[in-house]
Amino acid sequence: MVNNRTDISQVLDQMRAMRAQMQQNVPPKPNNPVSQVANPVQQVNGTQSVNPQSNVQPSSDSQAPSFGQMFKSAIDTVNASNQVANDMRTRFEMGDPSVDLPDVMVASQKASISFQALNQTRNKMVEAYKEIMNMPV
Repeated sequence: MVNNRTDISQVLDQMRAMRAQMQQNVPPKPNNPVSQVANPVQQVNGTQSVNPQSNVQPSSDSQAPSFGQMFKSAIDTVNASNQVANDMRTRFEMGDPSVDLPDVMVASQKASISFQALNQTRNKMVEAYKEIMNMPV
């Protein structure tokens, strides 16, 4: 039970750090655990890959990125997470000794949860759009 609380605390700390980072629009530090979460492809393959969040360009009016850029970044991050999980699953099935089953399961669950969160966000946006469209003019 204590181990679960430690894991939850670590996840909450990472989420808070990511939120603070997004609010400040500061690139992640190399030794920061948040930077490891932001670029999962680099962890598995050991290669340099493009961080989807680094493609976000600030708009000319303010320092904050546009909604479209933020949503595209979120989609790219979910896609990268799914690709990592699929790659790990394939490597495990092929008998790669460097890939353990718990790591595969964790990556798969992360990909699943991130996809579900993105799907719920999309559903809320569609509901909001429908509500706005049904407003009397």
